Amino acid sequence: MPHRHFLIHKPYGYLSQFVGEAKKKKLGEFHAFPDGIMAIGRLDEDSEGLLLLTTDGRMSEYIRSKNIEKEYYAQVDGLIDDAAIAQLRAGVEIGVHSVKFQTSPCAARRLAPAPTFVPRTRKIRDDRHGPTSWVSITLTEGKYRQIRKMTAAVGFPTLRLIRVRVGGIWLGDLAPGAVREVVDFGM
Repeated sequence: MPHRHFLIHKPYGYLSQFVGEAKKKKLGEFHAFPDGIMAIGRLDEDSEGLLLLTTDGRMSEYIRSKNIEKEYYAQVDGLIDDAAIAQLRAGVEIGVHSVKFQTSPCAARRLAPAPTFVPRTRKIRDDRHGPTSWVSITLTEGKYRQIRKMTAAVGFPTLRLIRVRVGGIWLGDLAPGAVREVVDFGM
């Protein structure tokens, strides 16, 4: 039986899994996925964006490897400056399960103008709390809550996080909760 592959725009508030805690929202609510489906990598409950799903374990391993870039757009608290961008590019020290970890150098840039996404289902905050800005960060590694920890380490905590690209596959105009089956991932 051939493997099947899907793209999904994981909305805020959902887990990147199909079974688990009964009270948590899971990906299976969006589509009747085939048996053996798995998320390639994860997005935490508070993160949004492109998630690849497959029934092919080898493909999952390959895409999660350091061979494939993952790009994220992060809305951060405050107006991110050149010094913080330079720190992100060079790599910063973060904590991962109580162990210090030095992130690898990565691509990082300020996004201006700000990207336009469908408003999140839960409001982030309003303008009374000060300005925000957006940054693009592209990684080939993926530690637990890494982007959030990186932006906090340079003084600009993440307010909203959206994965927009995995390798050559872009989120594009896929709406939150939308699922698209693809023949392959082209990787």
